[in-house]
Amino acid sequence: MTEPDQHSSPIKTPKQLIIVVALAFIVPIVIIGLLSQLLTSTPHDTSGDEQRVLERIKPVGSVVIADASAPRGNLTGEQVYGQVCKTCHDAGLAGAPKSGDKTQWTARIAEGEKTLVQHAVAGFQGKAGVMPPKGGNADLTDDEVHRAVVYLANQVGAGWKEPAPTAAAAATAAKSSAAAAPAAVATSTAAATPPAAAAAPAAAGGAADGKGVYEKTCAVCHATGLAGAPKFGDKAAWAARIATGVNTLHNAALHGKNAMPPKGGNLALTDTDVTAAVDYMVSAAK
Repeated sequence: MTEPDQHSSPIKTPKQLIIVVALAFIVPIVIIGLLSQLLTSTPHDTSGDEQRVLERIKPVGSVVIADASAPRGNLTGEQVYGQVCKTCHDAGLAGAPKSGDKTQWTARIAEGEKTLVQHAVAGFQGKAGVMPPKGGNADLTDDEVHRAVVYLANQVGAGWKEPAPTAAAAATAAKSSAAAAPAAVATSTAAATPPAAAAAPAAAGGAADGKGVYEKTCAVCHATGLAGAPKFGDKAAWAARIATGVNTLHNAALHGKNAMPPKGGNLALTDTDVTAAVDYMVSAAK
């Protein structure tokens, strides 16, 4: 009996070799596919991954927009003068006594602080000129007008004292300052905002309200005809002015003419506000 050769290969034919080689490739691929399917089909918690992504892409800072308006009732006399009074009192428009002119102010100061403040708040028609209520800016408080009167009088040595802000005005000022503090910190994210995008909220305010501007500022003179102002709705008084063209009227209202102070004495108005008010008065006189 012949003893089998222990060193002989179990692969005897070419067909067996091909099968072995094919299985060597196919079996690992099948095993890898099964493992991959098993791993991907198993649910796992992704909240940690999402949190890490959010932490990685979050902005480096934030911007808080504070109220841009000044605290009501807290303006100093110098601030009110610069915003409203200087329109007439710098140049002497409409008979206004010029700032710092002792000759023009002496008789007025002799009337007393209380009288001058009353005239400035309520308006006054004098022999030489006219003072519209609150200088034409109805948004000013009585105390703010009072401070402006004191500021003007002190320019010629009156020595009066400006009234201090009321408790409410002081509280508003403190709140406004606190709210404005975060807005003062600029971030790289805010710096990258295009100018057009930053200006978008301002444009969303809508068209100017000609009627509202007239009632707050222009009516002071145009409702009563003070200082030769054509009365609202008086077609005869407006006819010659309308004939000069709306552009001429806009220019006169914006830059002043004769007794008409620039922007009606309210320099806080925008050019659009002023032209809208002119258009409103012109339409009422046609």
